[in-house]
Amino acid sequence: MTTQINLPSMFENVFSYPQLDTILMVEKFIEENSAHYKKKSLWENLPKKMKYQTFKVILDYLEYSVKIAYDKEKKIVWIGHKFNESLIKNGVEV
Repeated sequence: MTTQINLPSMFENVFSYPQLDTILMVEKFIEENSAHYKKKSLWENLPKKMKYQTFKVILDYLEYSVKIAYDKEKKIVWIGHKFNESLIKNGVEV
């Protein structure tokens, strides 16, 4: 039996999807370094190198699943599943 999955439009034209271990590595790195890096510098400092396109897919997924957001300075902030209104008051865009 085949299951049809309807992906959000942002993921429709992705050439290849990242592996779970890669996604988890990026999640952990962002959680440990929340609000320290903008997008490119975070990518450059990851413990495991990857293509920038793959990295962008992971960030899109994490933003779509409400695990990250961007602050006023465009730094990546880990919010996980604990979203609260104080983040908006501090300038985090969701």
